[in-house]
Amino acid sequence: MENHGWSKYFNVDIMDAEGPDKVLEIPNGKVIKKNYVGKDIEKYDSMLVLSHFKGHPMGGYGGALKQLSIGVASGKGKRYIHCAGANGSYEDMFRTDQIKFLESMADAASSVVKYFGDNIAYINVMCNMSVDCDCCSVAEDPCMKDIGILASNDPVAIDMACIDLVKKSDDPGRDHLLERINSRHGTHTIDAAYDLGIGNKEYELIEV
Repeated sequence: MENHGWSKYFNVDIMDAEGPDKVLEIPNGKVIKKNYVGKDIEKYDSMLVLSHFKGHPMGGYGGALKQLSIGVASGKGKRYIHCAGANGSYEDMFRTDQIKFLESMADAASSVVKYFGDNIAYINVMCNMSVDCDCCSVAEDPCMKDIGILASNDPVAIDMACIDLVKKSDDPGRDHLLERINSRHGTHTIDAAYDLGIGNKEYELIEV
């Protein structure tokens, strides 16, 4: 944060900088029944979820639902989601059953949505879209031209709209991005989140 200048111009709170974690219960979770997040989440009564929509080597794609889950989780929480509720090692994070991992992300996302209630909004930025995540040490170059910026109060709808915009695109890099999403069953996260009742897959796209 300091190296990039954020703390020079803004008050920055890294929510899980100090423990203990806050535990959000997920009684109706498909895979996990609790989500570990930074305790400083208690300081806030609202959240703006800003996500760079792109591909992802494990989740297939990254958008609002991934940001709600992996993005909000503490270090322990990230491992817990990746291991689908097992307290595994770092290596175990990459050996988890794929569907359970995706459903664990949806479970975790649902706990954050329910924590903030109506006081949460989402922005997905569809630019510089690579098949890789920003977290990759060496991410592949973007493969599609920029599409735009989406905003919504529904995390399921905004991710669904982004997927649909990629599918409808005639950009030559479209198939490469879709192969990454489909090969990881990425849209299963959207289906699981919809089943958990935190959003709708139907939406109205209004261009401004």
